[in-house]
Amino acid sequence: MDLLPFAAAHASLVAEWPTHADEVVRWCGRREFPVTARTVAAWQEDDDVRAHVLVEDGTVLGYGEVWLDDEEDEAELARIIVAPGARGRGIGRILVRELLGRALAAGFRDVFLRVRPDNETALACYRGAGFVTVDAGLAASWNTAQPVDYVWLRNPAALSSH
Repeated sequence: MDLLPFAAAHASLVAEWPTHADEVVRWCGRREFPVTARTVAAWQEDDDVRAHVLVEDGTVLGYGEVWLDDEEDEAELARIIVAPGARGRGIGRILVRELLGRALAAGFRDVFLRVRPDNETALACYRGAGFVTVDAGLAASWNTAQPVDYVWLRNPAALSSH
């Protein structure tokens, strides 16, 4: 499998992957269903977003982003989704590990992700990829400005440096 840069041609494919409105909310926090290709393409307009697709034998199996924050010297993995036909095969864990590798290669040691507390599949995936839940106090402070109380997870390598 290869993690490749996202291209505009991928937007319509990725936009089709959420199968219902609740999945869209868990994936990207939007209340838009179906998600449009324009929405997915627009995410790429942010200079701090590095979007990627996971490809196997020419088939796109996953999508995810690395949000770079040079000012805070940290990265966040975001908007991670696996194609419906590829779910349940460990593709998500591979995708998360590859995205983490990109964040680390960019020089960020503090790498986070957040997930809605009702998204048990994503939580299992992220923990299976080696992420651990942050301290409750830290999570509470980060959730202050958020629309929901996310579960925040961190790359374990960051724990030794903070």
